[in-house]
Amino acid sequence: MSHLPQIPGNQGLAERARAVLGADLIEATERVGELTLLVSREAAASVLQQLRDTPDLSYEQLLDIAGADYPEREARLEVNWHLLSLTHNRRIRVKVMTDDAKPVPSVTSLWPNAGWLEREVWDCYGVLFEGNPDLRRILTDYGFEGHPFRKDFPLTGHVELRYSEEQGRVVYEPVKLKQDFRSFDFLSPWEGQWKLPGDEKAAEGDQA
Repeated sequence: MSHLPQIPGNQGLAERARAVLGADLIEATERVGELTLLVSREAAASVLQQLRDTPDLSYEQLLDIAGADYPEREARLEVNWHLLSLTHNRRIRVKVMTDDAKPVPSVTSLWPNAGWLEREVWDCYGVLFEGNPDLRRILTDYGFEGHPFRKDFPLTGHVELRYSEEQGRVVYEPVKLKQDFRSFDFLSPWEGQWKLPGDEKAAEGDQA
């Protein structure tokens, strides 16, 4: 039978995390029943290791690494690690704030699956992971320009690629907008010949 101390809910867990992490923990917040720890960027790998190796925390499994972009902030980029404790059946989120110049410590030495997850965040957001042995694009093409999940990335992209039967290879071309819904007007619930009651685009007298 386990003799590990029982931590009552997220409030007790936040207090325990603060005791373990000390000054490396900047803020602990709870929303919709989930606890998020904001930690210093430089100490991220150390923090994650402590969360994994401290017996009464035991967040053994790295579920995902997710990025986020807030262009209005100086440190516009976020990295979020989602951890699972199989021992205690609970989850936690750890995040840091950074930009496209300040690297975030890689955690590939703690969880091997972090390698591909860090490549995804680098590819989509442009976050550098210091210590990742293979930080290459993984979802976009090697010649892709920019990072498509940033909020200032053009919605149409820069180029499109296709396989050319004539040339027998992949070719790059300027983006051509072929989808009708590229210019979809979201003020109307429908596009086309229908004019529905409540549709603010419909002219007066046309509504049923």
